[in-house]
Amino acid sequence: MSMTDEVVLLDFWPSLFGMRVRIALAEKGIKYDYKEESLLNKSSLLLEMNPVHKAIPVLIHNGKPICESLIILEYIDEVWKHKYPLLPSDPYEKATARLWADYIDKNVYVFGKKIWMTKGDEQEKYKKDLIETFKVLEGQLGEKPYFGGEKMGFLDVALIPYYSWFYSYDICGNFSIEVFCPKLVAWAKKCIQKESVSKSLPDQERIYGFVLRLKKFYGVD
Repeated sequence: MSMTDEVVLLDFWPSLFGMRVRIALAEKGIKYDYKEESLLNKSSLLLEMNPVHKAIPVLIHNGKPICESLIILEYIDEVWKHKYPLLPSDPYEKATARLWADYIDKNVYVFGKKIWMTKGDEQEKYKKDLIETFKVLEGQLGEKPYFGGEKMGFLDVALIPYYSWFYSYDICGNFSIEVFCPKLVAWAKKCIQKESVSKSLPDQERIYGFVLRLKKFYGVD
């Protein structure tokens, strides 16, 4: 990273997707200007930098915006190669990591959100879906300390932000993820021992307070 590089992150503190970017920037040792966004009153900068989706996170590197968290992670890994590679160099392993990251967002994100958005039988269905998804991920983790192998990699960074929401899933769904998926929770606890992760993930109870506000906003009580 040259002395002339300017890096800005448009983000919102409870965002799972923003947490990914914060972890990656921390692991790479990249200094950046953090700008907190309000999703109810989006800044003119956000609307200018992401005119299509109007969503966070947005990484602005020397005035150029990069959107969508997984794309941002790849961009960071490609531009700042000097420290802590996230994606494997092998093309097949790289494609596999991308595939599983996509699986996470199409399943964990959707089912987790439905747990606090629904009740009764519908909620029970999504709890089962989430647990099944986590068990599949446990299978992919296997006996490795990290999804990336001996060190935290792209897939670990993609998944670990969800851990900050586990408490909310547990309380809203009246179950325990750790009971059903102990290996995954053990992996998460290993990850948060890293400073880049612990400083990027909000406190779980703070997230739960945010979820309660969301439930009230959407009329889910």
